[in-house]
Amino acid sequence: MLDIKALSAGYGPIHVLHDISLTVDPGEMVAVLGSNGAGKTTLFRALFGFADISAGELTFDGLDLRRTPPFRVARAGLVHVPEGRGLFPQMSVIENLMAPVYAQRSQRGRSGQPLNYHDDLDMVFELFPRLRDRRAQAAGTMSGGEQQMLAIARGLMARPKLLLLDEPSIGLAPKMVDDVFDRLHQIHDSKPDLALLIVEQSVADTLALCSRGYLLERGVIVSTGSSEELGGSATVEEAFLGTSQPLGQP
Repeated sequence: MLDIKALSAGYGPIHVLHDISLTVDPGEMVAVLGSNGAGKTTLFRALFGFADISAGELTFDGLDLRRTPPFRVARAGLVHVPEGRGLFPQMSVIENLMAPVYAQRSQRGRSGQPLNYHDDLDMVFELFPRLRDRRAQAAGTMSGGEQQMLAIARGLMARPKLLLLDEPSIGLAPKMVDDVFDRLHQIHDSKPDLALLIVEQSVADTLALCSRGYLLERGVIVSTGSSEELGGSATVEEAFLGTSQPLGQP
């Protein structure tokens, strides 16, 4: 579904990613592990044309991403849940959830047609019942964990084929991190054709969720393999030296 070959990218004269190759198949859950500054966020930005690409091929579901504007990439089913969540803080939960629905209608020029979103809302409210209870509440007044759940739910409202999650655990208390990863498990169980690509520093939780992954260091992929292989890898252990949990253990 996603095929990245020999990608090099950055910002102007600053080179961040070097010869990155990565794939995601339909229904897969794949991790990109790396510490701060490894280039994880730049990888996602490159997929939407928000980083300067100096070399490489990027295709999604047969679409050449280097020749496709961001709104068409999202319409094709590649949806990004950004680090920091990217919510509209003054808008209500339901308004945030509806934002991708209205955007898709506007892009397709179908303003006269009814919006078929009720099943999608039912699905995200079943996954995140707290959002149903807070549907009229301003997003910016909710806790960090609730905001992260809203960001993921809003991504699902865009009907993705591949959901990109950028540091979903960042800034959250350990209990809330567990809640977020539990929801990601539920999403995969309820939507087995949906692929997830997760960039994270929370090694144990991510490897427990994903079937395989990549280790990114200073813009270079230095290790790849199954979650079991990465969990027992000396390279990964060295990259995350000081992690309080044994690698590969939830």
